[in-house]
Amino acid sequence: MSNIISFILVLIKYLNKFIFKFQTFLVNKYMKNDPSKNPTSERYRKLQLNGMPIIEQKQLYDHKVLLSRYLDAHGKPLKPVNRRSKFKPSEDTFCPVCSAPHEYIYDNSGGRGQLACKVCKSTFYPGKDYIEKLVLKCPHCQKNLQKKRDRKQFFVYSCTNKCCPFYVKNLTCMSDEQKLDFEKHPYKYKLHYYYRVFDFDMKSLKKDPDKPSAVDISRIRNSKYILGLVLTYHINYGLSTRQTSSVIWDVHRVSISHQTVANYASAAARIIKPFVDNYPYDLSECLAIVGDETYIKVLGKNHYVFFIMDGIKKILTSYSVFKNRDGIAAIKAIYETLSKFKKIPANLTMIFDGNPIYILAKHFFAQYNINFDIKQVIGLKNKDETSKEYRWLKQITERLNRTFKGVYRGTNGFNSFKGANDFTALFAGFFNFLRRHTALKYNVPVSIPQVAAMPDMPSKWLKLLNLSCDFLERSQAAS
Repeated sequence: MSNIISFILVLIKYLNKFIFKFQTFLVNKYMKNDPSKNPTSERYRKLQLNGMPIIEQKQLYDHKVLLSRYLDAHGKPLKPVNRRSKFKPSEDTFCPVCSAPHEYIYDNSGGRGQLACKVCKSTFYPGKDYIEKLVLKCPHCQKNLQKKRDRKQFFVYSCTNKCCPFYVKNLTCMSDEQKLDFEKHPYKYKLHYYYRVFDFDMKSLKKDPDKPSAVDISRIRNSKYILGLVLTYHINYGLSTRQTSSVIWDVHRVSISHQTVANYASAAARIIKPFVDNYPYDLSECLAIVGDETYIKVLGKNHYVFFIMDGIKKILTSYSVFKNRDGIAAIKAIYETLSKFKKIPANLTMIFDGNPIYILAKHFFAQYNINFDIKQVIGLKNKDETSKEYRWLKQITERLNRTFKGVYRGTNGFNSFKGANDFTALFAGFFNFLRRHTALKYNVPVSIPQVAAMPDMPSKWLKLLNLSCDFLERSQAAS
């Protein structure tokens, strides 16, 4: 019987691979002129970054002292704001610089979000007031940077000093034609020092716990072993929900719909995700953390999975799905990895590709005195010493991407963003606790004795779910 099951699984995987290759052939033949279908056409390297600025803490004031000085200077107290605008700050708003209450805070942008303090004359944005506590200086001339633009995800600061060595160097390196063009179209060139400050802080990176699934796996009609079989076929072997339903009927003679398979997987993901995210991993230090992003389809559109892992111990530390491949996604992915360290190593180095969003993330964490080094392996050939030295680590994430795509391919994309994150959570649990690696001498990255003692893979899944349930109960009791 076991030989028949193994033969059927091998046949299904072979047919699935053949269908995928045939679909790829049709797409390349009849949709070759549609650049929107090609995920590699995104030119993310247009983003240019300068070095880190000098970051200092701004001098803060006490609004009571300022009000007292105003009384001594003018002979009368400073009156609260006489509001005429319909845009009023909430009562819990206070100035981040002098801590003045909301009576002295007023709208400064016609309802576009910026507020101002009548006491210390400072301006700020609610929820982004931590930026006003920082003083950013140009690293080349030590002059204060000026806020130039307010983008959707960040503020742009620039050095406006015309005598700045950075500006002078860029200006003198221009050709005569470029200088003439610069006089007519100065917006085409970026000669001054620029720095981007994201409009969120470290606290906002913490994720809220996911809502429990509508399916209670403790009350399913089928036996628990069927649940283990569903996860084994669907995650370990990359079968689609319909293929999983068909195999369970053909092999085990149990009738289960493909929607039930999807419901079981979603419910299991909600249980196992906190366990995967908060497990006390023993991560490597120094040159071991590697990362890359790969694309998946959600409702026919490209989304991106940011994978970061311990390249030596093969432990997956970040696996979230994001709608865009930008600096926000890189910051959140790296934060997930850093939160898994008991103590962040002083000489931590991360290996990524040439995408500049990772350098942008490094700048963000440096604002909070969290420092690490980033080595970028660019392209497919070793054209620089860094790529030559760290290529072997970058290839580890490429193999991880191929492993994930082999499992993901059977899904044919996802119908919802939640479904995509549920699937990657199950994949992370499988990769860290259940999948044996040849580089680890066919051992799992994180060996749990209770899981390892189980006789087969469905039982291992069930034991892992039991441990996850116990972890959830302890977490809820502690909170």
